[in-house]
Parts: sequence; structure tokens; C-alpha cells
Amino acid sequence: MPNKLPVYRVSRFVSEARSLLEASYPGIRIEGEISNLAQPASGHKYFTLKDETAQVRCAMFRNRARFAFCKLAEGQHVIITARVSLYEARGEFQCIVQSVEDAGEGQLRLRFEQLKKRLADEGLFDAAKKTVPPEMPGRIGIITSPSGAAVHDIITTFRRRFPAIPLLIYPVTVQGDTAAADIAAALQTANARNECDVLILARGGGTLEDLWPFNEEIVARAVYASRIPVISAVGHETDFSISDMVADARAATPTAAAEMLSPDQDAVLNQIQNREKQLLRSVERTIENAAQRVDFALRHLQHPEMSLRNRKQHLRQLQLRLGQTTRSQLARQRAASQLAKQRLADNSPGNKLIQASQALALTREKLVNGQTALLKDRHSALANSVQTLHVLSPLATLARGYATLHNPHDNKPVTSVTMVSQGESITARLGDGELDCLINQVNKKE
Repeated sequence: MPNKLPVYRVSRFVSEARSLLEASYPGIRIEGEISNLAQPASGHKYFTLKDETAQVRCAMFRNRARFAFCKLAEGQHVIITARVSLYEARGEFQCIVQSVEDAGEGQLRLRFEQLKKRLADEGLFDAAKKTVPPEMPGRIGIITSPSGAAVHDIITTFRRRFPAIPLLIYPVTVQGDTAAADIAAALQTANARNECDVLILARGGGTLEDLWPFNEEIVARAVYASRIPVISAVGHETDFSISDMVADARAATPTAAAEMLSPDQDAVLNQIQNREKQLLRSVERTIENAAQRVDFALRHLQHPEMSLRNRKQHLRQLQLRLGQTTRSQLARQRAASQLAKQRLADNSPGNKLIQASQALALTREKLVNGQTALLKDRHSALANSVQTLHVLSPLATLARGYATLHNPHDNKPVTSVTMVSQGESITARLGDGELDCLINQVNKKE
């Protein structure tokens, strides 16, 4: 008995298999380890994604690779977003990669966003609850690693700008499993001792994983609970941590935090010298006026005793007026100085930086929400297209009870009664198999 299975050409079989794969997996996320990474000059990236028991070939074309969030490396543990396909020229099953993210960093970012939302809902980021750091602190506490670059940059900046302010270092580890507990304990110790007017929480730049202790809840709550104002200076300008959001102020870098709290000593000295000159000129004018009045009295000298009484009385008046004038001048100078300090505080770059940082965080959140909504719409449209394709598929038509007829000898489709004769055999294909049929009679429509 001859084999009734259809005979496919290789190209047709591979093409149909590709269509089935792409329809079944239009989009999928897969986690695994990168191996056999190849990055030719074309800009495309080819690698194998594997786990303990299986592997799959992956291709990431140049237009996607140049916008990848992380740099690919051999042995890296990643999560890819891809569509499943089949490379027809070699008959190889593969994933066409749309995006790649580091598996560990992706989990950290998820934890970051979850903690950020929870603390925001509790009000830990409210600007109304923040304390403005003092303009001229008596002592500054620095919570950081005693051997890191951050503490060196802070000390160097204070020595250059205003070395008169004493610094107190609270040494902690700023990276690793114990860092968050160390930092929280240092904040509690600084508040218990109450030795400083303001605290700088600092560390140099690094990856998200390196900076993670400053995104831990225990550190955020310790910063929020601090009675002493806290300035967060974690990482580089582009880094943003939970500690930055909870702190009373954020500095882009440790050096920027030192500049925020240290006035320029040359400017302060010039201001003091100008005030001293103004006071001296005022006293000199007062003394000159008193001397002129004494000279006038001497020219109109009366009886010695009366003259002496008048001079004593006049001298007392001059002394009183001199004291009043001096006090008045000092009071005006103090008022002018206080007004200048208030205007400087109102126009502080630190306040404007906080507002800009909050606006940036809000814009970033809106962008993330917009991207999420867009992806959801695209996924919904893609699902509708897949459903429409299924409805129009010939296989779906066969599944509803229709059949196609074929000549068993050459596998050609029978589309007219003129193509067969009584007594011939034909094959009827249905959705779930085939029927071998014998033609008893041919009836052609008139």
C-alpha cells in the first residue's frame, strides 16, 4: 500500500514551521546566561542564551543593539524580550531580541520603584517636612567611608573655601551587605551625640548595585528620623537614590555638598572688612562733630566753675549721643546683614536644585507611565492581529468542516469536476487528517 503522507519541499516545510512559531510566540521574555557572544563590525550581536539544561540561539540586530540598556558580556545573566522565529537558510530555531536587561539590575530597579512609591505614599518625600540646612554651620558631620574618594573631595573643598568650619567624620562601610545597617546606625549616633549642625551622607559613584545601600528602607527611615538636617550626596550627578529623596537637600556630588555648606572665605572677609570700614567712618564723624562743639565752647568761655559744669554736662551729652549713635549704627548694620542673609537664602541654588530635582522625578515618572501604557496598547493591537490572522487561516477553514481535494499521484489540488473521472481515487484533506475517496459518479453542472 503506497504511503499517503504528503511530500513537502524543504523550503515549504521550513516556511510553514516559521509561520507557526512566529504566530505562537509573537513576544516572550526569557532569562538565561549569555555564551558564544559574537559582535561583528556590522553592529549586529549574536549569542546563545542558556541555563543548566538547554540553550537557544539569539540574534540582536543593529537598530536594537545600539539602544540596549546594558552592555552584553560573556557569562552575563540577562532577561531578553524577543520574538521567536526560524532562520530558513539554515533551518535554525532562534530568538530575535528586541531588548536586553541585566537580570540582577532589573530586580533592583523593581525594588527601587516599589519602595519609592510606598515611602512617597507615607509622606517621607514631602518638601514641607524638610529642614533648610544652616548657612554658616558651627560643625559638619560626614557619614561616609574613611578611605573613599568622597571624604577626600569634601575635606579638600572645605580647606579651599572655608577651613574655619570643623568637620567630624562618622566612618561607615558604603557598599556590601552590612553597609545599610552601618549607615543607619551612624545617623542615629550623630543625632544621639548632637555634635553637629548638619550631616553630609556621601559616597562616590558606582553601579546601581554598588549604590544600593542608599536605597534600603532602613537608611531612608533613619534619614527621615534625623533631627539634624541631612544633605545626601550619593554617586555622580546622574545617580538618584531613595536617600536623595528623603534627605533635607540633595547635592549632585560630594564636592557639591561641601560647596553648598561652605561660604567663600574671601567673600566673607571682604564683607567683614567693608562693614568695619563703614563703622569706623561713622565713629570718626561723630568724634569730629564732638570736637567742633568743644572748640565752640572754649571760644565762648564763661566763669571757670560754670564753664566746667557746662563742659561736663556737654561732655555727658556727647557721650550719650555717641553711645546712641554707635548703637544705632550697629543695629542698622545688623538689620542690613540679616536682610542680606535672608535674600541669599531665598535665592539659594540649593532650593532651586531641589525644585528642579522634584520636577525631574515627576517627569521621569510620567515618562515611565506613558511607556507602560504605550506597550500595553501595542500588545493589545498585536493580539488582535494574531486573532484576525487565525480567522483568515486556511487551517481554520478546514477546522469548520470544509475539505480540499488533491490528486494522490501528483498532489495537485482538484478544483473542477473535469479534472477527474469515474473510478479514479482522490484524497480529501480535513482539519485533522485525510480521506482516500473513490469517485462513483461525476455530475457536471449545466
